[in-house]
Amino acid sequence: MESERGLVKAQQGRGRLGSLHAIGRFALDQLFPPVCIACAQAVSTPDGLCTLCWTQLRPITDPMCPVLGLPFATDMGAGAASPQAIANPPVFDRARSAVAYTDLARKLVSRMKYSDRPEIALFCARMILNAAPDILAPDGVLVPVPLHPFRRMARRYNQSAELARILARLAKLPLDTNLVARHRRTSQQVGLNARQRAANVTGAFWADAARLARYGNKRIIVVDDVVTTGATATAIAKTLKRAGAGHVDVLSFARVVFDEDMTV
Repeated sequence: MESERGLVKAQQGRGRLGSLHAIGRFALDQLFPPVCIACAQAVSTPDGLCTLCWTQLRPITDPMCPVLGLPFATDMGAGAASPQAIANPPVFDRARSAVAYTDLARKLVSRMKYSDRPEIALFCARMILNAAPDILAPDGVLVPVPLHPFRRMARRYNQSAELARILARLAKLPLDTNLVARHRRTSQQVGLNARQRAANVTGAFWADAARLARYGNKRIIVVDDVVTTGATATAIAKTLKRAGAGHVDVLSFARVVFDEDMTV
């Protein structure tokens, strides 16, 4: 009888806490109404986009290349890889991105990187979660693309680490922010073509082989905000596989598709 009474009291307590939380959220919404994270127009729910901004995103969905995650204009059939994956097989095993790198995606990434907007990281992580449930399987370990210590000090936080932390919570996966380090300070990748980007990050990363060995056969999932040429993902995947990783996947909020002579 006592245990039943205790259970009832606990349920009542949780109910009161839930009611207080709802009341508090309502009060906050009255004082600070939720707005679109891109254009600041009023919206009904926080940490999201208004209808107009939402239409400017281009989610990447099937059909797509099973290796690079590039969208196909038409269904190419089961297992069909993109010409890019066939001509230049990546070092990593699979890549997935939530959206194409449109102007709106660029705006969101820029604000997440430089404006200390954690609610944008939450939105981006939710998009990644919906886009890549197969990669965010229980045998994965999330590893953010690291910043060089000097750059992290200047920026105050690593946007890829923020994405990875939220993804770890949402997907209930382990997170390791110390498995890979950027031990060489590189130039900004903006404005470089594919060859220049690859040269810029060559030898820039280091992986802790002893730490990696603790994960056994688990897949390493590298998390970044944007994939452009894939140079950073490739450099990290090479580093991890040299250290003993058997499988490396790559996740990002957005990705760019362009040829090797273009700059971004």
